[in-house]
Amino acid sequence: MEPPLLNNTEEIAALYRELSQFPSLSSACIGPEITTQYGGKYCNIYTEWSQRDLERAENVKFCRQYLIFHDSQSIVYSSPSGNCTEIKGELLSRDSPSGAQKAVLRKTSNSKGEEKQFLEVWEKNRKVKSIDLSALEKHGQVYEDDQFGCLAWSHSETHLLYVAEKKRPKAESFFKPKAPELNVEEELRKTEQKEKAIKGEQFVFYEDWGETLVAKSVPVLCVLDIESNNVSVLESVPEHISPGQAFWTPGDTGVVFAGWWHEPFRLGLRHCTNRRSALYFVDLTGGRCELLSDDTKAIWSPRLSPDQCRIVYLENVAFGPHQQCSRLCMYDWYTKLTSTVVEIVPRKSQGEFTGIYNTALPERCWAADSQRVVLDTAQRSRQELIVVDTLSGTVCSLTKGSPLGSWTLLTIDRDLMVAKFSTPSRPPMLMVAFLPPAGKEAEVNWVCLEESHQIQEITWNIHTLHPPPELDNPHYAGLDFEAILLRPTQAPEQTKFPLVVTPHGGPHSVFTISWMLYPAVLCRMGFAVLLVNYRGSLGFGQDSVASLPGNVGIQDVKDVQFCMEQVLQKEPLDPQRVALLGGSHGGFLSCHLIGQFPTTYKACVARNPVVNMASMVGSTDIPDWCLAEAGLPYDPSALPDPREWTEMLLHSPMQYVDKVQTPVLLMLGEEDRRVPPKQGLEYYRALKARGIPTRVLLYPGNNHSLAGVEAEADGFMNIAQWLIQHMK
Repeated sequence: MEPPLLNNTEEIAALYRELSQFPSLSSACIGPEITTQYGGKYCNIYTEWSQRDLERAENVKFCRQYLIFHDSQSIVYSSPSGNCTEIKGELLSRDSPSGAQKAVLRKTSNSKGEEKQFLEVWEKNRKVKSIDLSALEKHGQVYEDDQFGCLAWSHSETHLLYVAEKKRPKAESFFKPKAPELNVEEELRKTEQKEKAIKGEQFVFYEDWGETLVAKSVPVLCVLDIESNNVSVLESVPEHISPGQAFWTPGDTGVVFAGWWHEPFRLGLRHCTNRRSALYFVDLTGGRCELLSDDTKAIWSPRLSPDQCRIVYLENVAFGPHQQCSRLCMYDWYTKLTSTVVEIVPRKSQGEFTGIYNTALPERCWAADSQRVVLDTAQRSRQELIVVDTLSGTVCSLTKGSPLGSWTLLTIDRDLMVAKFSTPSRPPMLMVAFLPPAGKEAEVNWVCLEESHQIQEITWNIHTLHPPPELDNPHYAGLDFEAILLRPTQAPEQTKFPLVVTPHGGPHSVFTISWMLYPAVLCRMGFAVLLVNYRGSLGFGQDSVASLPGNVGIQDVKDVQFCMEQVLQKEPLDPQRVALLGGSHGGFLSCHLIGQFPTTYKACVARNPVVNMASMVGSTDIPDWCLAEAGLPYDPSALPDPREWTEMLLHSPMQYVDKVQTPVLLMLGEEDRRVPPKQGLEYYRALKARGIPTRVLLYPGNNHSLAGVEAEADGFMNIAQWLIQHMK
């Protein structure tokens, strides 16, 4: 029996509108602790959220505050403080260490539409400083991203540290008309005011750091003296290094930062925790720059302990898989010794811990004892909070006994933790708890500050898959993997749901049991959705990650197909109505599957898919990915040889295009630097030439994620119509 699918366009749009209105938590900050006249303690928690606004076609950012009464060990009472307030123009904001002041980087536009950046300082109920950074002409645009960007108060609260684009020389045409001659005095005054423009520099190409970091080329560290309004650019950073993620050293005598190599040329940095980088210290008293870590690795997210004695950071090998299991390392500021706190985990042994997989540590991650660190990480198909003892290296889960779902740490301050929790059927909730004393972490007691309602119409579970002997990887035998299945809750007996199979991108990323808009809406429409964490996904140990390079298009394809076949046998699903939906490497797998299994899938949707690794290598911001995932070495100074070109093509979906029978919807971002739209158009032409029903949607102003509110909404509606049309 086939359950009814929602197929009315207006009803689908209304359902999408309803579920897209759930906001997402982006950050939190804990205010100073206040003691009442009766000895009670309370503090304020400031949170920032974002929500899709379909009418304005943008993500709206807003804040909400909460009061927490506590006894330093447990929460006595909590309550929201007032309503939400929309935040406009704020790019970055940070409270000072004492909580008495707040720094804000703000973007504004004048009547001519020209954008300016202001650095503001707020105190109590007023703005005490507003500095027009554009007018100072000391640097270019300030970096507000989470890759390089920072806004760090000095411990003395007298200076602010941030990252900006290096000032570029002014350029003009060779044929610019000369201005009328001025007298000597006027000429002298004009020369003093205006730097001389250089001819022939107008169209010089500047490399940038790729996807989502377009126009970010040469970052510099900048310091604002709040009292004098003077901005200085630190000159001691080595020429071959791009600095970011900076903070002040103990005593404010210098600056510590992560520095990325940009020689011989820049590669894409977003979602690439394998780029050669190191930890540095710039001494402001002597002007020297000192290397603090191994400079042959990739490091990121340095975080200073509350007692200002230790710095923890994450470390990977340089090159290889873009994301993988990471080490947690620690540098002692006073002994100058570096130690490994948590090692790479090949695969879980007797315990549950599978390693650390994290694109960034929370800005505040240290416990008040300056010994323990709290962070979130994928653990198989779950996102968990863990606490690490930096002296013993022991790891303990803070969410093991909590409701099953995915947890993200937003901040921890004075042992008060603020976290986000969600499941595939429950939008994000705001949770708080005190970190228990060392050794008693399992006693943590989470309190909900902002609840969301369970969507009763969605049921989900996790399937564990054990590949049969013929699919086992001989070099990494015995690996299993998982998949998350969402399906409609209420259905008559004998009902069989149509299935949408969704492999994730990466390939080294992971689906966790968290809130996801597209799967939730599809499920409410009447589809079952299978999210596949094939071997090579994060969270399952480094062996799983290492098993895939050299086997893409083979091992991952067989895993998805095997998973789909197994789940069809165990769940009430219709084998005659199965479709594919995938983006990036998920699109790569979707295109592979319709070529390798041409009669299985009734429809395919591919968002910015990789279809030909050989043709992509020369146009993507991550050429190393094409070689590494095909099992080939990457050398920036060498061109692939004919054998390597062939190998990349043989791993690509394009080699199976002659066998495709499935109708394909391609969704492409016009500004995609990771998988340029020419990849999708190459596939489109090949399918059209073979008479396969094919449609292309090209979204201007959108990059690889297709996350613009308008593109995301239009994309979903087109996906829904394509699936309904071809799965009847």
